[in-house]
Amino acid sequence: MAWKRNPAQQSVYRRQLSSRLKELRDASGLTLTEVAKTVEVNQGSLSRIETGERGTTPVLVKALLDAYEVTDPAVREDILDLVRADMAQRNTWWRKYSAVINTTQYGGYLALESSAITLRSYEPLLMPGLLQTADYARQVITAMRVDLDAKQISALVDVRMQRQSLLEGEDAPKLWAVIDEAAIRRMSGSPAALKGQLEHLLAVEPRTNITLQLLPFEAGFHPGLYGSFMLMGFPEPNPDVVWVENLTNSVYFEGSSDVERYTEVFDHLRASALGPPETRGRITSMIKEL
Repeated sequence: MAWKRNPAQQSVYRRQLSSRLKELRDASGLTLTEVAKTVEVNQGSLSRIETGERGTTPVLVKALLDAYEVTDPAVREDILDLVRADMAQRNTWWRKYSAVINTTQYGGYLALESSAITLRSYEPLLMPGLLQTADYARQVITAMRVDLDAKQISALVDVRMQRQSLLEGEDAPKLWAVIDEAAIRRMSGSPAALKGQLEHLLAVEPRTNITLQLLPFEAGFHPGLYGSFMLMGFPEPNPDVVWVENLTNSVYFEGSSDVERYTEVFDHLRASALGPPETRGRITSMIKEL
């Protein structure tokens, strides 16, 4: 099982870069120990660059390419472009929230989410973060994070709202969200917040890059009873990732068998859920009930 806990912030560019550098080193026949001596860099640092756990610089990569005897200008420039792109993506909008994000183990998720081209979300108890209103987000974070003060909660609400710009623009990823009816009924004690949240779902649902399905109570037991998860897809050759959260840690799985299993479960869930038109009709009826 290929899983990683609290991953470093790996952009899709870094994942491509690490893979390319390892391929080139293997092709050269050099070991990490030999390369470390040649470029005069700690072997552990080189290993973490190859696994994507840390970034690097154009200067070091040029030295590595020289060591691997890579002389093709096009190949060298392609790899250096990956380095520059990864460096640019490290200057993310959420850096100013680093104190609270580090506290909540959120940064790794944001880095992966911002690089994804497809997002498949299953939520049994909550609205997906990318579809939450500010009022809803504040109530949820306040209830779940009793360890945070009001200022930290406000910061996380701001982060959640800014994340939603990801779904806008020509290059926006495609989001497919399956939401259990329990996520909606749980808010029955707050009619105003529930109405605002449901109206927001109706407002964003017509976007061509958003597919929304409601999994009704009448669907009965189903494979998603284990809990929420997010499937993230990336440009080739990067593998898909499954992100799962619990109370104290977050983990992601990138092994093909794990991704295939979660994909199978997601396919079962969307087959059991109401179709997008029926979902819109059910949400409209819920608003009328309020």
